[in-house]
Amino acid sequence: MKTNILNKWHVLVGGFFGYMFDAMDITLLAVSLPAIMHDLNMEMYEGGLLGTATLLGVGLSSVIVGWFSDNHGRRKSLIYSLMIFGILTAAISLSPNWIVLLILRFVAGLALGGVWGIIAAYIAESWPAKQRGRAAAFVLSSFPAGAGIAAFLASVIIPDFGWRSLFLTGAGSIIAALYIYLFVPESEVWKKQKDERIAKGDVSNIQIKEIFAPELLSRTILATLVSSFAFVAYWGSTTWIPTFLIKVRGLDVKTMSLFFLILNVGMFIGYNLFGWLADNIGRKSAIILSFIGTTITLPIYVMVEDSMLILLMGPFYAFFISFVGLFGSYFGELFPTRVRTLGAGFCFNAGRGISAFSPFILGFIATKYGLTVGIGICAIFFFLSAVTMFFLPNTKIE
Repeated sequence: MKTNILNKWHVLVGGFFGYMFDAMDITLLAVSLPAIMHDLNMEMYEGGLLGTATLLGVGLSSVIVGWFSDNHGRRKSLIYSLMIFGILTAAISLSPNWIVLLILRFVAGLALGGVWGIIAAYIAESWPAKQRGRAAAFVLSSFPAGAGIAAFLASVIIPDFGWRSLFLTGAGSIIAALYIYLFVPESEVWKKQKDERIAKGDVSNIQIKEIFAPELLSRTILATLVSSFAFVAYWGSTTWIPTFLIKVRGLDVKTMSLFFLILNVGMFIGYNLFGWLADNIGRKSAIILSFIGTTITLPIYVMVEDSMLILLMGPFYAFFISFVGLFGSYFGELFPTRVRTLGAGFCFNAGRGISAFSPFILGFIATKYGLTVGIGICAIFFFLSAVTMFFLPNTKIE
């Protein structure tokens, strides 16, 4: 019993640091994008394509890594993912041109996207249902922590050493992989389910088509739609907010990084408060409330012009981005153990993959109408996510 209790805390710590580096890796591109565009003489749409390449890789990884995790274990999958994207992110520092950078972002995305699904499955299989919302929200609140670290590192490294040096810090994910290797055991629920399958003579690999079986089809489609609408809005806005703060609001790199760091403090607080709320009012209701909040606050954030109001409004808007953390417990509960990583990971990362063209398209919109309009449009997609959530079931909290 004591071992099981200790294991769930190791899962919590390992998952937190693993996803923190996942978030840091993705955010490194956003906070360094103005410097990269200037250094490589890129057009705005080319900058958007770098975000698109990353998210396309992330979308594909939901299938590749989800399949591997459900067939070969959570632990092994998580270690491999962290090692691969850490090495590839560091390699970006050596990119001689935009094409190589584009390819490296895509391949790194193939490892990046799998981390969320594995961690969501780990939490669902390690923590009791009555604490699962808080546990998942806490672990996934490492995303704003990682994003905040990326913003801080950008403010320190880019002015003196350039954007290439910044990407070397992405290799830090290897430290998280080492912690998981030493302390985080394989999921007992997954091992039991695997042993039961073998005992019954079922040695076949789990197939992707299982999440589209009649009993799961509507959940898979609707959850993917919710995720897609949400990430079109989230990545469309987040990729360009640092550039917006510099080019439209006139901030320098250090001030932008500070504003972006404080914005992520609001997100960290929101993740954890919404996690507590989800365990009390239900995952579905908490997610809908989160979407309503982002729908209202994002347009306000991009409309304010005073620097102090921008500073204050950033964390207030980010407070409601908590849906990303809530997906961790909710999506994991929509699917049975057999296809949990594959199902939850597919819905989450297919949504991120579908949203891949959002930064690219927003770059075109911004060229014609400005970043203020482009980012503000993203609120419509947050609203569509809220509406779609009404058609998904409530998951039981025991």
